[in-house]
Amino acid sequence: MTNRFISILFLTFMAASSALFYILAVLIWIFTARIDRRLVGLHMFTSFWACLYLWIMPAWSVSVRDRDKIRRHARYVVVSNHQSQLDILVAFRLFFPFKWVSKAEVFRLPFIGWNMALNGYIKLRRGDKESVRTMMDACERAISRGCSVYFFPEGTRSKTGQLKPFKPGAFILAKNMRVPILPVVINGTHRALPKHSLNFHGRHPIEIRVLDEIPLAAFAHLSVAETADMVRDRIARHVAEHGESVPSALPVSIHSKTNAL
Repeated sequence: MTNRFISILFLTFMAASSALFYILAVLIWIFTARIDRRLVGLHMFTSFWACLYLWIMPAWSVSVRDRDKIRRHARYVVVSNHQSQLDILVAFRLFFPFKWVSKAEVFRLPFIGWNMALNGYIKLRRGDKESVRTMMDACERAISRGCSVYFFPEGTRSKTGQLKPFKPGAFILAKNMRVPILPVVINGTHRALPKHSLNFHGRHPIEIRVLDEIPLAAFAHLSVAETADMVRDRIARHVAEHGESVPSALPVSIHSKTNAL
């Protein structure tokens, strides 16, 4: 009962505060969009907005490891494991500018989803081949403008915390755009907020860790499936819940966009 009450208070605060933060985000966009084409300032404000919800929840103690491995002006395809809805808030703790690839439904959420659109984050409708092509084109344009793009290549949250197969879209993009891959590992969110749950689940330490970037030279000679397997293996070594191996990503042509996600 106590956990449910805490959850209600937390969600109520999120809903009430989001209206105010969205207004501030719109003002930032109005005054900076013309001079900040990548919307870095708006993204950093969004990072603060997201992190506020982690800071006010003392049970969620988030640590960030090896953030200094990120080259601040580099362009990356960032890939991470996906355990919980909390992963999005936790990833903002990197305070590193990137464009999310996210489900189109999220963009319809009042204030938070509208802010995602304001930031120029990238929509995807699952199972819609045309949407996948549009998403991949938008990712390429973002990287061409100097932005990094952040993927959860599992495509959906893991129920157990163990890694699911990696879909190929992120790795097709990295190969086509000839940019390095930045692996990121998130631990602890699976227990703090399991899939299909909005209840508070007690105290849980959470960690986000940046691994060494993977330069183009390390995967240029590999197929997309081999690249996906290599990156997943590196991430899996640091995922606490990861046990037995999961099936490999399916082979895919580097030029195929329709089945990328």
